[in-house]
Amino acid sequence: MTSETIFEAFIKQIQQATIAEWLGVSFGVLQVWFSRQNKSINYIFGIIGILISVYVLFHAKLYAEILLHLYYLIMSIYGWIYWKYSSDVAAPITHCEPKEWWIVGGICALGFLLFYFGLVHLTDSDVPLWDSAVSCTAWAGMWLLAKRKIENWILLNISNLIAIPLLIHKGLFLYSGLTLFLFVMAFSGYFNWRRIISEERYATQ
Repeated sequence: MTSETIFEAFIKQIQQATIAEWLGVSFGVLQVWFSRQNKSINYIFGIIGILISVYVLFHAKLYAEILLHLYYLIMSIYGWIYWKYSSDVAAPITHCEPKEWWIVGGICALGFLLFYFGLVHLTDSDVPLWDSAVSCTAWAGMWLLAKRKIENWILLNISNLIAIPLLIHKGLFLYSGLTLFLFVMAFSGYFNWRRIISEERYATQ
């Protein structure tokens, strides 16, 4: 496929996108932007975007993606409560401890096996390996985001890195463009959170 053909397909995909798709993508962008700014309101935009995306995915018959988004919904509600009401002040940004890395590894390994088994035996997916890899790393990243761990950006970007070519392969150029944006924002979010950690550490000295 030539670069011109890819560009034409991308434009065609945008033109065919529904209002629901644009709303889901827009709320997703706002969620990531406010996450980067360390604002708990990011979860409100995330929850709205997830609900819209579930509607879009249902009509597209992408049932495995619906399951992943329902997980996003649960983690977003948990994360919003954790960020807002876990104490008198917002939970600080911290680094993962060894026990939390074990949990991350467990989420990735178990999530991959469950998704791969389900996609192979319960769906007609032609990319079960890559789809499973995207999903399990996203699961771990969302858990770390809810716990306000800076390493969430690393896991989410591993997921994004795999998802971009996968979405292009599926012809979903609008969502591949969104994922590329999320990839860049995750880099920015990591360094912004690292700056916040340094400032908070300096303020307590």
